[in-house]
Amino acid sequence: MTIRDWDGVALVIGAGDVGSCMSDYLTTISPNLDVKVCGRNLNSQNGIYLDLENDHSYKSFEHQISLIKKPLRLVINTSGFLHSNLIKPEKRLSHINRSNIIKNFSVNSIAPILIAKSIEKFIKPELPFSFASLSARVGSIGDNKLGGWYSYRASKAAQNQFLKTLSIEWRRKFPLSIVSILHPGTCDTKLSKPFQGTVPKDKLFTPAQSTEYLINIISRQKPVDSGKFLAWDSTVVPW
Repeated sequence: MTIRDWDGVALVIGAGDVGSCMSDYLTTISPNLDVKVCGRNLNSQNGIYLDLENDHSYKSFEHQISLIKKPLRLVINTSGFLHSNLIKPEKRLSHINRSNIIKNFSVNSIAPILIAKSIEKFIKPELPFSFASLSARVGSIGDNKLGGWYSYRASKAAQNQFLKTLSIEWRRKFPLSIVSILHPGTCDTKLSKPFQGTVPKDKLFTPAQSTEYLINIISRQKPVDSGKFLAWDSTVVPW
């Protein structure tokens, strides 16, 4: 039985380009899944408000999930932070400052594990369950050949460690659960827009392409695969 056959609730964390595309795609391929987008900027009344950097918001998030009568089957975290008007990826050591590091870790490392903490009480051990979170190849320590982007790299590496550790605990608690750490490739979104100049055209994916690649990975995985760091093409990314 795959995601297409699951009956229950799916939560997509993040209402950006990829999150919206994920929600639409899951709604299309999984008619028995009630798909809810979770985030701050919601375009649907069916969504659940969640501010990833506000601890009180997680309590409200949990309460909203508790009101849903169907079982929780799938949670996909598509949120991430790379840059803003004030914060840019560091090209060299002299660009590092504390606020940049804290912002990157807050969204890219701390938020995913807090999401997992919030949803844990709603996982049913007797049902297959999948928790996936988007990482990035630049978060790989073994694959780091160019340097730079200190805070983003480190925050994604920290997320990977959090979720690898989570997969080990959940393997004991929820034998049918799968934790997936996924590199979506370079996706044509606001997050990557300023850095697309060196990306080959055939390696710049639309949100729809990335969505289909990632959902296919999630659909094929089994509990024995839990905790793997995988790229969009299903290849294993080194830690």
